[in-house]
Amino acid sequence: MKAVVLAGGYATRLWPITKDRPKMFLPIGENTVIDEIFADLEADDRIEEVFVSTNERFADDFEEYLTETPFEKLTLSIEDTTNEDEKFGVVGALAQLVDREGIDEDLVVVAGDNLISFDIAEFVDFFEDAGEPALAAYDVGSREKAKSYGLVELEGDRVVDFQEKPEDPKSTLVSIACYAFPAEQLDDLDTYLEAGENPDEPGWFIQWLQERRTVRAFTFDGAWFDIGTPESYLDAIEWTLDGGAVVHENATVVDSTLGETVHVMEDATVEETTLERAVVFPDATVRNAEIRGSIIDRGTTIENFDLSGALIGAHTSITNGGQF
Repeated sequence: MKAVVLAGGYATRLWPITKDRPKMFLPIGENTVIDEIFADLEADDRIEEVFVSTNERFADDFEEYLTETPFEKLTLSIEDTTNEDEKFGVVGALAQLVDREGIDEDLVVVAGDNLISFDIAEFVDFFEDAGEPALAAYDVGSREKAKSYGLVELEGDRVVDFQEKPEDPKSTLVSIACYAFPAEQLDDLDTYLEAGENPDEPGWFIQWLQERRTVRAFTFDGAWFDIGTPESYLDAIEWTLDGGAVVHENATVVDSTLGETVHVMEDATVEETTLERAVVFPDATVRNAEIRGSIIDRGTTIENFDLSGALIGAHTSITNGGQF
């Protein structure tokens, strides 16, 4: 069995934080988003090789990661794009990867920006028992949130209806971009694309597939975060830190108030500052400020300035009072 971890997005909704780094490398506690997925796949003996699908723009970042990581199953597979306008779409990129790498085995596909509370081995167990295409599904608990995902309707564990990004969702159970496909059905990707169907989101492919084949759904409780927006990234931090505050042992925090969901990273300096639901990246300096609901990237300096709901890119300097 093979696996593909999708890591080719440009994460424009998280710019400038992700303008020069893959969002999968955003820190979540002591690890990154994608580390958790790789660890699960590495531990599963049924998975022989893990293809990391990314674009040319971030190829160097992933090549550097692969030289340093302890994971041994990873193989980098690069799509020929450098910006959002050139993207093949997720389904198009996946079909090209299957052809490029000559994959002819059962295939597990996971989005690299998924932070999930279950072990992927549990999903693989479910897929092997079913012997049919499978997806993971989660109750987001909000019809408004469900509008942004693929809505899943079930009879038992069989998907009887799938609607990608419905305007009026009838439930809150959605697909989370974790899929598995039997080897003999990988040709469905090409069939779908050759028919002129939407290449962008995997949900459109699942909707098409469900109308033609039996698709099973692995449902789970616990937590799931799609790291696509600043709010969802901070939500993931909150869950990982259990709402608390974490300060790296090499960070400096002096005369400051740390509220809930705060992460101050290595070699950061925080002085005379209030932090609430905020992430301060390595080598950043924050003095005499109130920072709420914000992400402060590496090497940034903020002095005498209050921020709320802000994304501050790397090596930025904001000083001398005011509100942002």
